Amino acid sequence: MLKKLLATAVVAATAFVLSEPVQAAGPGGLARNLRNNPTVSFIVAGRPTLAPFAHVKFCMENPGECRASAGVSTIALTDHREKQLRRVNASINASIRPVNDNGFDEFGDVWKIAVNSGDCEDFALTKRKRLIAMGWSPRALRIAVARTGSGEGHAVLVVKTSEGDLVLDNRTNAIKPWKKTDLRWIKIQSGDNPRLWMAM
Repeated sequence: MLKKLLATAVVAATAFVLSEPVQAAGPGGLARNLRNNPTVSFIVAGRPTLAPFAHVKFCMENPGECRASAGVSTIALTDHREKQLRRVNASINASIRPVNDNGFDEFGDVWKIAVNSGDCEDFALTKRKRLIAMGWSPRALRIAVARTGSGEGHAVLVVKTSEGDLVLDNRTNAIKPWKKTDLRWIKIQSGDNPRLWMAM
């Protein structure tokens, strides 16, 4: 009787293991093929909300970075595009020295682009600029504001692709679907107009 119960348990466990999707990971925890992601999920933005003050100031100083533009709102994630996304995320994460600039002026946080050192939004803005220079549609590249698992304010670049909204975060080289991060989302730019923000 015991042998029969053990055999049944082994068969059930084997069936469970074989039914679970297997995802390979490459260097730095990057999924080898983001397009094998079984769950495609897009952010559903809510009502319009106030833009972060530092972003308003950034747009006043860099109007070319905040123009509404044409182009597709969703990038088809081909092998070539996936490699570009990985390369940009990893290279900018490595090239900017992380420094928290809260309190550097009377207005608090300062958002900058293409810097040697900076904090999370500087990484996100620089990644956006680099991808646009490589031919990516600005409409598919949005900055989002969130809180980390520890409650710290954070900003990331969200890329809208045919495989869902993917997050490029300066804390990791892994590119993750937005629902698979540790972030609690607050607001995100409109793809149609970077000056407009929506609650999440």
